[in-house]
Amino acid sequence: MSVKDEIRYKLKIKRKYFCGVRREFADGAILDNFLNAFLRYESFFVYNSFSTEADTKGIIAALLGAGKKVYLPRVDGDKMVAVPYGETSVGAFGISEPAGKPYNGNIDVTVIPLLAVNGRGFRIGYGKGFYDRYLRDKRTLKVGLGYGFQIEFFEEEEHDIPLDLFLCEKGIYYYET
Repeated sequence: MSVKDEIRYKLKIKRKYFCGVRREFADGAILDNFLNAFLRYESFFVYNSFSTEADTKGIIAALLGAGKKVYLPRVDGDKMVAVPYGETSVGAFGISEPAGKPYNGNIDVTVIPLLAVNGRGFRIGYGKGFYDRYLRDKRTLKVGLGYGFQIEFFEEEEHDIPLDLFLCEKGIYYYET
């Protein structure tokens, strides 16, 4: 088992047991931190949270309520595309995905799920590489979203795309890019 796989395993367990009032408080603080930092932007590509991920439902609702353009990810074959918020159906990994046509224009802020993030802004995701491939040629503010306990020490790999910042219940960690 690789170091990244060990970290994935450990953090999935930590997130599983991070529940109840502590999780509700953390998700509320994440929502407040996010809106305070990013409401000035107009377009957002936001992962549709599921299972034990940091909740994005409140973020998506607040952005839509503020009249912002919101896009959700959809997996099409071996790539991920941004699709305008709208009707969804269950996708290949059991995650609700939008059913519309992919959007190829610029998006101001991309909100990225993670299992772990290191001190240099590199993340460990689920190991399929969808976000790294998607972000490779995009000009967008890359925001990792998670909980404070997801900060870990690990070495990134050559193909990994760094985040611009990590936002959690404790605040925002900015990285030099």
